[in-house]
Amino acid sequence: MAEFMNVGKIVNTHGIRGELKIMPLTDFPEVRFAKNAELYLFTPDNHPVLVHVESARLHKNMYIVRLKEYGNINEVEKFKGGIAKVSKENLAELEENEYYFHQIVGCTVVTEEGENLGTISEILTPGANDVWVVKTAAGKEILLPVIDDVVLDVDVNEKMVKVHLMEGLL
Repeated sequence: MAEFMNVGKIVNTHGIRGELKIMPLTDFPEVRFAKNAELYLFTPDNHPVLVHVESARLHKNMYIVRLKEYGNINEVEKFKGGIAKVSKENLAELEENEYYFHQIVGCTVVTEEGENLGTISEILTPGANDVWVVKTAAGKEILLPVIDDVVLDVDVNEKMVKVHLMEGLL
């Protein structure tokens, strides 16, 4: 069974020619919604349908996407409220020291002294930098800012993150 990654939330239909209004959930919308791009549209009841982008345009922070397979509003109504995804094999290559959220969540966090702090349970994106939520063995949450002074090393293959605890973080 293929694994999929979310790239957009299907908010609504647009017009009568079968276009969909999609809120992007990706850092690469210009790649995901490019002409001939391959997407899997999951209906709200979780049935995947392989489609190809005919055209897309940005409109009020949403993408208006026309699909090669559909040309009529009645054919795309079933996707309203669903999710647009790509197969994990189609993930864009990232630059060095950049990671996908799914690669970070679940990593063990250790201090530079080797003390195990816990496991990254979620990622917050409040603004200037991301914040990793680390759940300790005792169930406490530690908020780690993702900045060079704190995050020393990330090894996604070993699922291990080494951090420097600045004063005031605990």
